[in-house]
Amino acid sequence: MDLTMSIASLSVGLTQAKTEQSLQLSVMKDAMNMAGQGVEELLASAETVSLDPNLGTMVDVQA
Repeated sequence: MDLTMSIASLSVGLTQAKTEQSLQLSVMKDAMNMAGQGVEELLASAETVSLDPNLGTMVDVQA
């Protein structure tokens, strides 16, 4: 009887661990997608903002 309960307990524990790992992976994927979208939006907004096109093309150095 003790062995049967141990196997059942182990099975339940493994199932819970798999479920928890699956949930964590899903949350991480969502976070990565949201971060990727934020970067894409930032890059898109940076492309639309046009500063002086000559800005940063020359460095004036005096010794």
